[in-house]
Amino acid sequence: MEILQKPILTEKASALTEKANRFTFRVDHRANKLQIKSAIEKMYGVNIVALNTMVVVGKMKSRNTKGGIVSGRSPKYKKAIVTLKDGETIDYYANI
Repeated sequence: MEILQKPILTEKASALTEKANRFTFRVDHRANKLQIKSAIEKMYGVNIVALNTMVVVGKMKSRNTKGGIVSGRSPKYKKAIVTLKDGETIDYYANI
């Protein structure tokens, strides 16, 4: 099970990073907080002060086609917001 899937790089996540030293990741929906914390500490070599997780519900999507309206839902996913110790930071592009 790959716990960390990818970092979330949105305007809202970037604002959290700049203001509160909090970083956002998309994680496996089966992973718990202890597994997420150890995976981030191992991969980036940082100390985590707090970890919050949430399940983001997928949005409704619809499009008009020749055969009529096709509707569905984008998949749900689990998001982890990590607060780091003061003075530490994560460089997303260092471990590519």
